[in-house]
Amino acid sequence: MSLVGLPFPRTATGRASLLPPPPWHYSGDLLTVEYRTDPSAIARLLPEGVTLARDDEDPGAVAFIWADWQSCGADGAELLDPVRSQYREAFVVVRCRYRDTLYSRCLFIWVDTDFALVRGHLQGYPKKLGSIHQTRPVSVGRAGPRVGPGGRFGMTLAAADRRLAQGTVTLEAEAPSAGFVNGHPMLHHRYLPRIELDGTDALAEVVTMAGVDVELGPAWRGGATLELFDAPTEELTSIAPREVIAGYYRAVGTTFAGGATLATR
Repeated sequence: MSLVGLPFPRTATGRASLLPPPPWHYSGDLLTVEYRTDPSAIARLLPEGVTLARDDEDPGAVAFIWADWQSCGADGAELLDPVRSQYREAFVVVRCRYRDTLYSRCLFIWVDTDFALVRGHLQGYPKKLGSIHQTRPVSVGRAGPRVGPGGRFGMTLAAADRRLAQGTVTLEAEAPSAGFVNGHPMLHHRYLPRIELDGTDALAEVVTMAGVDVELGPAWRGGATLELFDAPTEELTSIAPREVIAGYYRAVGTTFAGGATLATR
């Protein structure tokens, strides 16, 4: 009997699988703090064959992004069962070069659901579980900021009972984009160690991906703050801010329909 499912468990029907078949659709609110850190600290987090962005490409620039997502498969079934569609994540993006092409790259990322965790591993994101919160905009009442001048948002990230990051964004004016760091196709490495655990990998690929059918709301820019905290099993403070560039808010819609393999090692 042929078993189906993405990625597991695989059964005769595939109904028990953690993920629906792609394409996967995403809609969400993103809050971004862009800042500069020591470029050499970023270089130490890049694998062999991946290099810093060039000097004229702001190689020390980093984007710390919080996202409040709703996602679903092609039939949208998860939208009527919200526990399967709603999740939050926080992730750190830099720019880098691979084979003389400029990419965005996710160094660290935390999510708060199992389906988002495993879906990210399939794509190549180094996802871990965490507790992520961000202020939601409102269109009525006083229990939240409006998307407009003076709108103030807060964001927090914790994992393993420890606060890892916190920040704020205060909107000032519309902007042509929500920053420049997370604006290129993503470059990921997909790894799976051999079962012998002998230091070699059964899967070792360099892949790239980008969203399709992207729909963007107006981008807003303003002032921002960001603090990173030490934790026994994290390395965020190795890329602590030297200078905050700006904060941004934007509503984003996108679809993941697959990526491309650049190299197999």
